[in-house]
Amino acid sequence: MSIFTGSGVAIVTPFKENMDVDFAKFEELLEFQISAGTDAIVVVGTTGEASTLTDEEQAEVVEFAVKKVNGRVPVIAGAGSNDTRHGVNLSKMCEAAGADALLQVTPYYNKTSQRGLLMHYEAIDKAVKIPNIAYSVPGRTSMHIEPQTVKALSEMDTFVALKDATGNLAYTAKVKSLVGDDFDIYSGNDDVVVPLMSLGGKGVISVWANVFPEAVHKMCHDFFAGDIKSAAEIQVKYKKFIDALFMEPSPIPVKAAMNLKGFNVGGLRLPLCDASENTVATLREIMEELGEL
Repeated sequence: MSIFTGSGVAIVTPFKENMDVDFAKFEELLEFQISAGTDAIVVVGTTGEASTLTDEEQAEVVEFAVKKVNGRVPVIAGAGSNDTRHGVNLSKMCEAAGADALLQVTPYYNKTSQRGLLMHYEAIDKAVKIPNIAYSVPGRTSMHIEPQTVKALSEMDTFVALKDATGNLAYTAKVKSLVGDDFDIYSGNDDVVVPLMSLGGKGVISVWANVFPEAVHKMCHDFFAGDIKSAAEIQVKYKKFIDALFMEPSPIPVKAAMNLKGFNVGGLRLPLCDASENTVATLREIMEELGEL
């Protein structure tokens, strides 16, 4: 069975002025997402600034989300690392915290070969019992999951899906041709969700959904209901906004957009910093054009 179908939000981690996690605000964001129809919550991923959370904070955020969501939608926890031992420990920690599934980014910086990548994922596969989603985002990691490697992953016990943030639909089609129908593909790029779903994708793990969850949910479910025209119109309508979300490294712009909307999610932990005046002005202009401010 699929972990989810439709819109999974890669939710931000809100911070207080002293840069502690703001759990009261986080609960508000969780309720906002669920009330808007979001189909899954992805916590402590890239957008959730996992890189600057301690392991203890990461587990605390996952446990908090699981408790507050209370089974209404799946909670997927980012648990990836470029250190296999660390990744295994994070995965066990997130599983113990109650996550329904795990998101496993490829190793970064030190990278690896495809053989090493399989060994890395095999270690995680053996360490946990809950489902895993492999995550290919070469623009951030300089590491690519080759289609044949995805096929090998699909034959493991716990790896059931791929988050494809390559932006390369030829790659998506090749992967789809190699894996069975019980292995899912989610878009990791907000600007090609509809094209990816046309190749058999199950939806998206979305940055955009932090700000406009109803639109992302509707786009996905209109597509699956057969209203391709409506889904495509939503994809195109928000293209300028999606592009603006990546004017600076994510999640810098999305936090700025959420603050413009009045969510008050706080700033970012260094080395990420607040959005530039130009980025904020661009976001404001586009959101006003959309009638969302």
